[in-house]
Amino acid sequence: MPLWVPARAPHSPLSVFWGSLEPFPSLPTPRDRGPGVPHHSPPWGQRPCPPPNPQRVLILLKGLWPALALCPEPDGRPQLLPQWRRRLEGEPLLQELARRYVAAMGDMEGRKPGPTSILGTSQLRPGEPEGYRIPFNPTGTGCGAAMRSLAIGLRYPHAWELPTLIRVSIESGRMTHHHPTGYLGALAVALFGALGARGEPPERWGAELLRVLPLAWDYVEGAGVAVGDNAAAWPFFRDAWHRYLESRGLLEGRGPPQVPSLPSPAERDAAYLGWALEGWPGRSGHDAPMVALEALLAAGGCWGDLCGRGVLHGGDSDSTGTIAAGCWGLRGGLAPIPPGLHCCLEYRGRLRDAAHRLHALAWGRR
Repeated sequence: MPLWVPARAPHSPLSVFWGSLEPFPSLPTPRDRGPGVPHHSPPWGQRPCPPPNPQRVLILLKGLWPALALCPEPDGRPQLLPQWRRRLEGEPLLQELARRYVAAMGDMEGRKPGPTSILGTSQLRPGEPEGYRIPFNPTGTGCGAAMRSLAIGLRYPHAWELPTLIRVSIESGRMTHHHPTGYLGALAVALFGALGARGEPPERWGAELLRVLPLAWDYVEGAGVAVGDNAAAWPFFRDAWHRYLESRGLLEGRGPPQVPSLPSPAERDAAYLGWALEGWPGRSGHDAPMVALEALLAAGGCWGDLCGRGVLHGGDSDSTGTIAAGCWGLRGGLAPIPPGLHCCLEYRGRLRDAAHRLHALAWGRR
């Protein structure tokens, strides 16, 4: 049965990032890099942390370009613009995303953007007709689009918004990663965010992704941009996810998942290597969400186990950890997380404010 059923206004486990209403799970990241992304402000161990406030919570997402609406201030730092109430949609939203992707590149000192993201943003032409689109990139298979897309699912969690979620996640993803393996990673993580916000367990997310992929292809084909190139590269992502879900007994979206124990880092690395492109686990749009989902399935309610699976491996571990921790926050919040991992983050207040604003846009209340 499809999981995309009508949602009701969230409460309790569905209460994602609106802590002024009631405590809710939020989205921590174990490590951050990239434009406009929160990171540990040095000196890390020497700054006093603010006392926790149970009525205020954070959304800590890597790559919150779509959610934070970044642009540079005179001193070079980004700021969160107050125009969030404008409810940009369609072409104006995509143009605005492109503009702010470019602006976010001005906040790169001390960070490490991926080469595909650098290339993609250099090709954007915000303000021009379809200036948010870049040429097809045969090597644009990386995970950068996936890392930043969770907020899209939180913005569009409702059943009737699935077409919008598909369009915004794909177009947002291929602003930098115009290859199905890259931008379908953005779709996957956005979809996981929406399903998690609605309280669906992770055991069901992969099957729902497979159900949505034909709808995604209908959009790509209808958009008419590099259709032949996209069609030729399309099957890899679908086939990789089909194999993974089949191996975990989750093709039908019913548990319990058949997740091996993999107690040692060497065993985890060997397993993840079998899913990887070019011998680098987690660096691609298909397997960064895959490693993250595996970590969620294996961890249950244990933050340490989530880090062991999603972060402590030999691949692109900050990327997989970011997605895993963001999805974890939809269910577990910050309570199990050591405060030192999140209390002194750069942009902490802005992330908190973005959480409330995303809720207002998605659910119509604060």
